[in-house]
Amino acid sequence: MYRVKLTEFEGPLDLLLFFIKRDELDIYNIPISRITNEFLEYLHLMAQLDLEVAGEFIVMAATLMQIKVRMLLPRDENAPEEDDPRAELVRRLVEYKRFKEMAQEMGEMEEEQRKVYYRKFFAADPRIHQEDEDVDLLQDVTLFNLIAAYKLAMEQMPKKVVHEVKLLSVSLDEQMGYVVDYIKVNGPSSFLSIVRHMTEKIRVIVTVIAMLELTKNRVIRLDLVDGTDDIHIRMAA
Repeated sequence: MYRVKLTEFEGPLDLLLFFIKRDELDIYNIPISRITNEFLEYLHLMAQLDLEVAGEFIVMAATLMQIKVRMLLPRDENAPEEDDPRAELVRRLVEYKRFKEMAQEMGEMEEEQRKVYYRKFFAADPRIHQEDEDVDLLQDVTLFNLIAAYKLAMEQMPKKVVHEVKLLSVSLDEQMGYVVDYIKVNGPSSFLSIVRHMTEKIRVIVTVIAMLELTKNRVIRLDLVDGTDDIHIRMAA
C-alpha cells in the first residue's frame, strides 16, 4: 500500500473555488446540487488514493448536503420569505477568495522586491536575473488538478465486463524510472499519454505518486494544460 501525505492541504473552500473557476460558475448563484455531487466524488477519489481526508472536508460535505436538502424542500407560500440557504456559504467563499487573492498578490510583491533590493555584497541573495533558479516546479498544479487528471485517466481506461483478480507487482522505483525514461525518449509529454497503455488502476495510482516524488526531488516539472484536466510533464533541468 502506497500512502501520500501532504504537509499543506488547501481546504474545502479552496476545492469549491476550484470547481467554480474550472466550470466558470457564478459564485453568487452556485448550482448547489451539481457542486455537492462533484465535492462528494472528489472525496471518494481522495479515499481511493488513500489520502487522509481532513475533518473540515467532511463538515463541508455535510453542509453542502444540508443546503441541497433545504433547496429541494417545497416552500410555504404563506410563510415569510426565507433567506437563500446558500447565502452563508457564498459569503464565506467570497471572503476566502478575496483574502487568497490578496495574499497571493502580496506574496508576489514581496518576491519581486526581494530581487530588486538585495544586499549588494552578498552573492547568495536573489536578483532579478536569477529568477529561473528557484522556479516552482509544480507551476500552479494543485492536488485537485492531479486528482482530476487521475479521474480522466480512469474514465479513458478500457471497460472490462469480467472482473479479473490477479496479483500485480508494481513498485514506486519502477514507475519513477518509467516516467523519467518516457520523458527522455519522447520529450515533454502529457500525463494521459504516459498512462494511456496502462490497464490496471494500481499502476496508474503508483505512477501519480511517482510523479509527485520526482517533482519533490526536482527531477521533473509539472504544468497545467489550458482547457483540459491533463497535466504537462517535462524534465526539470
